Amino acid sequence: MNPHAKLIFSLSLLLGTTITISSNHWMMVWTGLEINTLAIIPLISKSHHPRAIEASIKYFLVQAAASAMVLFSSTINAWFTGQWDITQLTHPMACLLLTTSIAMKLGLVPFHFWFPEVLQGSSLTTALLLSTMMKFPPITILFLTSHSLNPTLLVTMAIASTALGGWMGLNQTQIRKILAFSSISHLGWMTVIIIYNPKLTLMTFYLYSLMTATVFLTLNTTKVTKMSTMMVSWTKAPTLNATLMLTLLSLAGLPPLTGFLPKWLIIQELTKQEMTPTATIITMLSLLGLFFYLRLAYYSTITLPPNSTNHMKQWHTNKLTNTSISILTSLSISLLPLSPMILTTI
Repeated sequence: MNPHAKLIFSLSLLLGTTITISSNHWMMVWTGLEINTLAIIPLISKSHHPRAIEASIKYFLVQAAASAMVLFSSTINAWFTGQWDITQLTHPMACLLLTTSIAMKLGLVPFHFWFPEVLQGSSLTTALLLSTMMKFPPITILFLTSHSLNPTLLVTMAIASTALGGWMGLNQTQIRKILAFSSISHLGWMTVIIIYNPKLTLMTFYLYSLMTATVFLTLNTTKVTKMSTMMVSWTKAPTLNATLMLTLLSLAGLPPLTGFLPKWLIIQELTKQEMTPTATIITMLSLLGLFFYLRLAYYSTITLPPNSTNHMKQWHTNKLTNTSISILTSLSISLLPLSPMILTTI
């Protein structure tokens, strides 16, 4: 892709995200979402592979439908209340439509079908953008309208997302699809707490983005997209693969790593809200995801699995690891001791 075109699309992504997260008027929110959608589509389809074209078309259709529903819900609210302010969403039908449209944009169950396919058709760098940056504007809209959303609908979608994200990831061999179902599962954790403690949702999203960025950038460095190539990728960069194992365990939410912090705080907050059954259910369902995280972690260690592979070992390279990957990996693994300081900010 032409560097100038890539720069324009990247700046458009930043512009669309900034417009959405800083606007109070529903029309400006919708404008920002549309700019985001139009900017990411060329980045998805830049390889001109049939799977990339298919992914970009699927992404466009779903996002266009979701943006239209956002506009429709805000118009209904303005029709009955005379308010275009994003924090003044009070009409029940408008709240229901908005929850549905944001669920489509995020990829929550039952609107999750597009997300694994789009990630599978994208490059690792674009998949990173889709998993982190493109989720930020919808999460912000949920944050700003959390007081007027339907709790029953959100909790139902959250539990279903945690279950499906773990269940569907069990039988996958493509790493991008596994990380897509991981994203759906994590979105369930974020959604279940949005009404009771919105700041905790934002903190969970930030930590999830940090860990996901580390995983995608590491995979991009070692050029790994499948389980079968991951088995032999340790020969390229042994130290990087060893730290990838710790990052994957952190993404699974195992103590004493960073990923344990948001799950710990969410379970604590749900218990305070007398939602112990919900906390128990999503905790048990997260064990499904733990299986494929452990499988990925096992494949990424400096050991070969006890089965034959058709892939030859890669040549060891002494290429220096990107500094940003080193910083992100350190943060993804070792932030748990800072939890008292993080707790004071939420």
